[in-house]
Amino acid sequence: MKHDSEICIVGAGAAGLWAAETCARLGLNTLVLEKTKRTGTKVLSSGGSRCNLTTNLNADDTARCFGTGHNFIRPALQNLTPQAVRAHFEQIGVPTKLEPEFQKVFPASDSALQVRNALEKAALSAGARFETSVRVTGLSPKEGGWIVNTATRTFNCQCVLLCTGGKSYPNTGTTGDGYPWLKQLGLKMVDPVPALVPLVSPAPWIHLLSGVAVDGELRIGKARRRRPVLFTHRGLSGPAAMDLSEQVTRNQQREARLDFLPDISWEALRNLLMEAGSRPGSPKLATILPLPRRVVEMLAQQSRIREKNPSVNQLKKAERHQLIENLKGLRIPVSGSLGFAKAEVTAGGLALKEVNRLTMQVKKAPGLYAFGEILDLQGPIGGFSFQAAFSTAQLASEAVYKSIKG
Repeated sequence: MKHDSEICIVGAGAAGLWAAETCARLGLNTLVLEKTKRTGTKVLSSGGSRCNLTTNLNADDTARCFGTGHNFIRPALQNLTPQAVRAHFEQIGVPTKLEPEFQKVFPASDSALQVRNALEKAALSAGARFETSVRVTGLSPKEGGWIVNTATRTFNCQCVLLCTGGKSYPNTGTTGDGYPWLKQLGLKMVDPVPALVPLVSPAPWIHLLSGVAVDGELRIGKARRRRPVLFTHRGLSGPAAMDLSEQVTRNQQREARLDFLPDISWEALRNLLMEAGSRPGSPKLATILPLPRRVVEMLAQQSRIREKNPSVNQLKKAERHQLIENLKGLRIPVSGSLGFAKAEVTAGGLALKEVNRLTMQVKKAPGLYAFGEILDLQGPIGGFSFQAAFSTAQLASEAVYKSIKG
């Protein structure tokens, strides 16, 4: 078979751009096909256009954040650590900065455009070729290589690097194109659902707190997360709610419970209220609770206390008991999520058992490498998705080089 290129990368998102530079730098004849008019469209919209590149955690701690996928992702993270990703961006002209509260790494410019431009420029400088506005319609193995079919022509290559992403933010071009191609190859797929997505609640009181954030512990089903929770006009957002959103989108959980004061035990909270209520000139409730006043007033209302901000000594025993119950685990009904249109990532995709974690090669399809968000692999909010994209792209690129060049 005569090849148009040694490798064909399908998808020019974060993973595809990283792979394009790496493969071309290794001396491979590299062709990148992208269905939209530009590369890195989803990169441009990430992190509110600030682009949380990676985390400052080490490789092992980062791997643990991927839950059941930690063993799969560990070799890739050890091969290309978060620290190495940060160093590479510095090398290609993107100085970075650390926001230490959640170990997030951003470009110093807070510009996703700078990130996309640097990735694209590095790939072009290394020798990669890009063809945009090319819609791939399918893949098929042939003796000695692979056929990549598009709406207008056919490309022949030795190996295919598939990184078309999932279904999140479909307006950027990630519409799950790669899923049917993998199914046609007889590979197991995990049904995709929105992940890292804001949640919707029908509770009328929650909308009155729109814009208020608390540093609590959120529980949905058996999962819990100690990170900020943001109330919105639709429901719940912020890192905690988005980290746990798959419990709603996949597992159909319909209730969240929020501990507003996770550092204070139920008994210690009772003693605090009892002691404050026994003082002469008893303080107001909002004075002794370390929470925004609007939250205190809502909790008083949910605890059936008549006044929005009563003096502590006015609380009846039953009211005090209900207030503590709500402070330590307020029940919040959840009706769903904002869906793929607002999801940071997709949960689901190609089952991890179908992929060699040391090379990213699909086990049943030699010469086909799948990586990035097309895999059933999700981390929390905080640059973990980009890190996984870069690390798996690096591993696949090095593996395909060894396969072709020996």
